[in-house]
Amino acid sequence: MLKLVVPALMAFASAVSAPAGGAPPLEMWRLDCGSIKVADLNLFSDTYAYVGREKTLTDSCYLIRHGGEYLLWDTGYPAELAGRSETQGPFTATLKETLAAQLARIGVRPEQITYVGISHRHDDHTGQLPAFPKASLLIGAGDFETLKARKSDRIAPWTSGGGKAVPVTGDKDVFGDGSVVMLDMPGHTESHHSLLVRLPRTGAVLLSGDLYHFAENRQSAGVPSFNTSRSQTMASMARFEAMARNLRAKVIIQHEATDVAKLPAFPQSAQ
Repeated sequence: MLKLVVPALMAFASAVSAPAGGAPPLEMWRLDCGSIKVADLNLFSDTYAYVGREKTLTDSCYLIRHGGEYLLWDTGYPAELAGRSETQGPFTATLKETLAAQLARIGVRPEQITYVGISHRHDDHTGQLPAFPKASLLIGAGDFETLKARKSDRIAPWTSGGGKAVPVTGDKDVFGDGSVVMLDMPGHTESHHSLLVRLPRTGAVLLSGDLYHFAENRQSAGVPSFNTSRSQTMASMARFEAMARNLRAKVIIQHEATDVAKLPAFPQSAQ
């Protein structure tokens, strides 16, 4: 039994420990992946907390450079939406500029992206996935299975024998040194993940994925009516908040403009 337990404990420790000295340079850019006007904010509460309210949310993505490798976290709305808006039900989505165009402004080509990490399977986080077919796809295993079952064309490059897909179960230490860790935070979807980034100057940063959607939502621990599991969501929130306290982390709710503004404006990077 001890032979089985010790390797498992060592693997867990490597994922949560601080990055080792002499780690490759690490920096992170915030990217604009669109905005969402929500005409019925009450959809984001299963306790009727926002009846009669509306709100515009941002849709942010992130580029992380680890030495000579790049991780793109989330891909926002589809590139076809660039320069226009589209309304579906209570949601109006807008995209000003594609990810490829933004990356070009800092001299990064799509084929240079080593990994594309997806917090979860929803359209506003997977829209521009097809623009990075050579990257390894990191996505929660449950979410990946749902997308495959729905025959989503977003993941076609990784289901047709092209790019490498890495279905993630639990936490995932992306670069193997504790600097960037996908955190298992299920509940919003089957295998939703948040992201921990330990920057050398800024310190620990926690990117929420869609564990929260806006500041008030976080303050009240509100659960959207469309989440896959209330109990898993609440457990994930408890873990996230404990981690934020223990690491004294800067929390970025990816759909909250005031949180995204805690990071330098593109094309500047956080280091």
